[in-house]
Amino acid sequence: MKDFSSLKKNLKKDFSSFKEIKVALLGDSATQLLSQAIRGTGYNENLNINIFEADFNQIERQIYDPTSELYDFNPQYIILFISSYKLLQSYNKSLTQISFAEEQLQRIKDLITTINNKLDAKIIIYNFNEIDDSVYGSYASKVESSFLFQIRKLNFNLSSYIIEIPNCYVCDLSSIQNQIGFNNLFSPSIYVNTEMVLSIESLPVIAFRTVAIVSSLIGKIKKCLILDLDNTLWGGVIGDDGIENIQLGSLGIGKAFTEFQYWIKKLKNRGIIIAVCSKNTESIAKEPFLKHPDMILKLDDVAVFIANWNNKVDNIRQIQRILNIGFDSMVFVDDNPFERNMVKEQIEDICIPDLPEDPANYLQYLSSLDLFETTNFSEEDAKRTTQYQTEFKRLSEKMNFSNEDDYLKSLNMLSDISEFNSFNSPRVSQLSQRSNQFNLRTIRYDEDNIIKISNNSDYATFAFTLEDKYGDNGLICVVILKKLDKDILFIDSWFMSCRVLKRGMENFVLNSLVTYAKENNYKTIIGEYLPTSKNGIVANHYNSLGFKETSTNKWTLSVDNYITKKCFINKK
Repeated sequence: MKDFSSLKKNLKKDFSSFKEIKVALLGDSATQLLSQAIRGTGYNENLNINIFEADFNQIERQIYDPTSELYDFNPQYIILFISSYKLLQSYNKSLTQISFAEEQLQRIKDLITTINNKLDAKIIIYNFNEIDDSVYGSYASKVESSFLFQIRKLNFNLSSYIIEIPNCYVCDLSSIQNQIGFNNLFSPSIYVNTEMVLSIESLPVIAFRTVAIVSSLIGKIKKCLILDLDNTLWGGVIGDDGIENIQLGSLGIGKAFTEFQYWIKKLKNRGIIIAVCSKNTESIAKEPFLKHPDMILKLDDVAVFIANWNNKVDNIRQIQRILNIGFDSMVFVDDNPFERNMVKEQIEDICIPDLPEDPANYLQYLSSLDLFETTNFSEEDAKRTTQYQTEFKRLSEKMNFSNEDDYLKSLNMLSDISEFNSFNSPRVSQLSQRSNQFNLRTIRYDEDNIIKISNNSDYATFAFTLEDKYGDNGLICVVILKKLDKDILFIDSWFMSCRVLKRGMENFVLNSLVTYAKENNYKTIIGEYLPTSKNGIVANHYNSLGFKETSTNKWTLSVDNYITKKCFINKK
């Protein structure tokens, strides 16, 4: 991770080609250097973060005054930084210390409610690092009125509250303090002289965590972890040492590999795709997964398993083709510097951490990088590995057909079409934020936006599932239609999981949209393609579906003249 000096140098560089993100930073302490660190970190992530920084200790004034600079700026994101040190000052003067956490939570609730009533912005709030004033020592955990007890209670209650606020996210300052230490987070001499509560050394870490949340919300996320095997998942070389002699288990260095595998298993359970890329004989490479009693990861946890003697660059490219995701969504972990450097030189966008030499440090190092930041989680995530595994079965069967139509017919595909509702809105939001390639306008919607749209009669909403004889892909496509007037529909959004490309889903969706239009007396459907660096695969989407181009990237379809398109998907 870069230091603050390096981030500050970024501020002199050219941001003009990057996506602009408008961020308001509201703090009760000096935030000038934090602002610089966030903008400098944005450069490293190809983001032009345009920051409005409120004056010192002006949180309430900016939020409660409808004529304030905050509302003139109209940010997309608002960062709320209420510091533990300022809370301690308030606590010291409080006459109701036992209810301090409840009072501060209500203050936060009022601020967030006011923002949400006036702005359509996402809110990132820093939680509170712990300050032990040592008044009670360790006994503070049993004294409800102690500051340490109250700050812990506030953090817990804040997390519980934020669960119910779809557009609000916590940046975990308390966790950062655990990672870097209190003395590296806070400098008393700087605080006394400048009112800056964060040390220079901590700023890059805090800025990185903050920008990671923003990146996740705009779809810049890591989706796949590609793993080497020998001396990465276990100690030793399986081909030379044999299954009895590789290092795994609860003793010695084997413990480090076992705990590393537990971490990977948890990533898989929350939806990260796990792949294996190993220079090995496949049958030998799979043996620990099948037979070793201390192996935590099993073959069922791996979506793509490639073990051969080809170079890893070609194998990772094959994994990318199978998964159909961008290289910038992948993380490659390998203990061998030679292999890491070879892949770095050939595949520019992939993330390749430089593992420590000591395997005992693998887990702490990788978890400190916060590579897999997310802002949502749904039941669909837990099914992702199984969905990719069944996709391989489809691809294998496809090889037995010389005719594409016969193959598609054989899948017995069914799709359920529903409007947005309380059950599917989390997945709709997640697909909006994750879909980069098949996304015609790349408008990001969080769950709060989705709920608002579903309750707005100016929109018609469609959520499509897809299942076949091999399994259920879940919700894989979303369309939002805006009713422009009595006979025109505009496709506000059309995004789809790339897992289901080349199965005729586009035709099925358009047939369904036209059916809706005819039933509701609409005559015209208008589509728009907004190009990004990642959605080039849909540049010809509307043209291929029979729309007529009326202006650059604007397309029109006549409902009355529409001829139903061939499709082998049936409505469920």
